[in-house]
Amino acid sequence: MSEPTVFVGLDVGKSEHHCTALNAAGDRLVDRPLPNDEAALRAVFAELAQAAQVVIVVDQPASIGALPVAVAQAMGLDTGYLPGLAMRRIADLHPGTAKTDARDAYVIADAARTLPHTLRSVDIAGPAMADLAVLMGYDDDLRDQVTAGTNRIRNLLLSVHPALERALGDNLAHPAVLGLLARYGGPTGLKAAGKKRIDTVLAKKAPRMHATLAERIWTALGEQTVVVAGTTAVEAILPKQAAALAGLLDQRRQIAADVERVLDDHPLAAVLTSMPGVGVRTAARILVEIGDASSFPSAGHLAAYAGLAPVTRRSGSSIKGEHPARGGNKRLKNALFLSAFAALHDPESRAYYDRKRAQGKKHNAAIVCLARRRIDVIYAMLRDGTYYQAKTSAAA
Repeated sequence: MSEPTVFVGLDVGKSEHHCTALNAAGDRLVDRPLPNDEAALRAVFAELAQAAQVVIVVDQPASIGALPVAVAQAMGLDTGYLPGLAMRRIADLHPGTAKTDARDAYVIADAARTLPHTLRSVDIAGPAMADLAVLMGYDDDLRDQVTAGTNRIRNLLLSVHPALERALGDNLAHPAVLGLLARYGGPTGLKAAGKKRIDTVLAKKAPRMHATLAERIWTALGEQTVVVAGTTAVEAILPKQAAALAGLLDQRRQIAADVERVLDDHPLAAVLTSMPGVGVRTAARILVEIGDASSFPSAGHLAAYAGLAPVTRRSGSSIKGEHPARGGNKRLKNALFLSAFAALHDPESRAYYDRKRAQGKKHNAAIVCLARRRIDVIYAMLRDGTYYQAKTSAAA
């Protein structure tokens, strides 16, 4: 990003944005609402760029902020965005407590003018990366719906037949179980079907565990003889909920296939997936959130952005220590945490995890340490475009 002389802050909105433009001295050049329209955006940006180097800064680079970013980049202007947490902290430094679009736009512009290190770059994404961001956003929505749907079915079963819910356990969202619930409903329908039919239905989608699962279900059905009030309604709702959840899971599988097709065209996808514990979804999340990591000066900066760098708190000589960070990019942090957990089958990762456990760290803390260590490797892989290489036993 070249040295700007005009700083444009946009508090983006659905139908209109508030635009505040400041010069290097902090004087307001523009301070007015701006329609979320390409022609209007181009007119203002072109006017400001006539005799100055302009930087356009938004508080949200995607969704409702995508059009102004795209227009600015198409015009060859520098762009950036001010993360929400940084914006809230910087806003506290300005007088007043009002929460208005005009004030927010001024805070964004003034941060770009006086605190440029707080800005994040907005990379020009090609069509493939734009598609990937949309697919991952949709997958996030589906994941939340799957979680809600699973919990809804679990709560329905708990309300009328706790033993059956315990028997299904972690297999509740398995396609075989969902097919069974969609066909026979709850405990009454399953009892009427009989153990043999239950086993036959389960065998179609769970060939390895159908017999064991059928036995558990049938045993659980025999543990309760009373019929709890509301069972009839639950029996009517469960097939619909099971079918809906199965549909959501099918959509997630299709999205995963679409994501994999998009990743096939990205040169860094194979680099990331060469690392143990990094699958298609994790690689896609990393690329969507940080791209090639070139905007981060070091692996430490990337770790801080992901919220995996420990935060030092010290007061004199009596209170000191390092604590887990509570901020950072939550989506990236979660992906890296789960990736570290998945990498425990890798001997090198497992050995590091075991060392941390031997030092007295609890499971989650040891996983966070492993995720932080893996960031160093991921950063080097993205920077150099090199595949993962495990350490030799001598080097380890």
